[in-house]
Amino acid sequence: METRETKPVIFLFTFPLQGHLNPNFQLVNILFNRGFSITVIHTEFNSPNTSDFPHFTFVSIPDGLSESEANYTDVIELLHDLNSKCVAPFDDCLKKLLSEEPTAACVIVDALWYFTYDLTEKFGIPRLINRTVNLSAFVAFSKFHVLREKGYLSLQESHADSPVPELPYLRMKDLPWFQTEDPKSGDKLQRGVMKSLKSSSGIIFNAIEDLEAEQLTESLKAFPVPMFCIGPFHRRVAASSSNLLTQDMTCLSWLDKQEPRSVIYASLGSIASIDESEFLEIAWGLRNSNQPFLWVVRPGSIHGAEWIEILPKGFIESLEGRGKIVKWAPQIEVLAHRATGGFLTHCGWNSTIESICEAIPMICRPSFGDQRVNARYISDVWKIGLHLENKIERLEIENAVRTLLASSQGEEIRKRIMPMKETAENCLKLGGSSYRNLESLIAYILSF
Repeated sequence: METRETKPVIFLFTFPLQGHLNPNFQLVNILFNRGFSITVIHTEFNSPNTSDFPHFTFVSIPDGLSESEANYTDVIELLHDLNSKCVAPFDDCLKKLLSEEPTAACVIVDALWYFTYDLTEKFGIPRLINRTVNLSAFVAFSKFHVLREKGYLSLQESHADSPVPELPYLRMKDLPWFQTEDPKSGDKLQRGVMKSLKSSSGIIFNAIEDLEAEQLTESLKAFPVPMFCIGPFHRRVAASSSNLLTQDMTCLSWLDKQEPRSVIYASLGSIASIDESEFLEIAWGLRNSNQPFLWVVRPGSIHGAEWIEILPKGFIESLEGRGKIVKWAPQIEVLAHRATGGFLTHCGWNSTIESICEAIPMICRPSFGDQRVNARYISDVWKIGLHLENKIERLEIENAVRTLLASSQGEEIRKRIMPMKETAENCLKLGGSSYRNLESLIAYILSF
């Protein structure tokens, strides 16, 4: 039996945001199951629950964030702070680890750690990047410099519906802008990530090549490095999530009491926040749809409120048990439940691919970044969902829910997503694209 001393070692430097922790841990669990030993480097900020992964070695580094920086309001500024403050601690940590494991195979870093662009040059160890977006968004990000030079990123609202010639499926308003107080901060992030990607030894995607073959070809033109589409990650490994919030498991027993495909599941992600009026419009829209709903409202995600105390008096009672509101949910299990019939989502890639894998049609309400690209593909390219493009209003929410769950249009959408689910299943089977790509990735790592 192989011991840690004989297993090839991989170091993972995960990024401390919920939407990045999960795919990073899923990835290294996949590699652990294929015979690699895993050491996880993580920050003190949003540190993962190490007890969830007793088979990994964990090493914490100081991140230098002040209390105010850790309670961030601008996520892009947080990314820059971490990339600045973690350079020396990470270098010291990696130097020590390499002295203990001089034959380590490689380092896998989250793409947001852009300061690691020269890691291989400094330490002589290959650096692979886990890029936590799909290929369609990746292509859009890769063309940012061209879009900026042509002035697309500063066009007025009147041009929002204009097509982007360089990105055939997208309009100006679908471009993956960053939500930040300083526009230059978003440009800095984009340049940093692009530089880091181009100097990497390879890029790993939680994506399905069969669904985005055209975009893979485009990506390889822009980045002459090996690329490995081995998704969907979560279908390869069980119980490999790392949650910064406690999941409310009572929602599963509540779902057990609902009719098949009758429930709209609503969750707008782990970062985005909304104002009070938007929250109330969503609340009334869900209520007025007369469909059962399970709604995730993250504490602190509503400006000026702790949680749902701003709901009108008697609102919960008026639902008569038809709605359940929780602070966080076991999303993969919720989407797989027989009662779930639709997903009101922010269109983060984790949520999107999890929804596709369960053939759950989506109502798209993106906020920023790749979510906007994903929403466009969901609604207008793949045609497996509806896009809420206007200001959030209760009637729009109500109509979208009813369309998805109780109309012939909703049935047509459901029929279109079924082949995508089958593709997501088949790609993992012997000879499938993700099966082959994982074999190639493992062989590539062992060749270092």
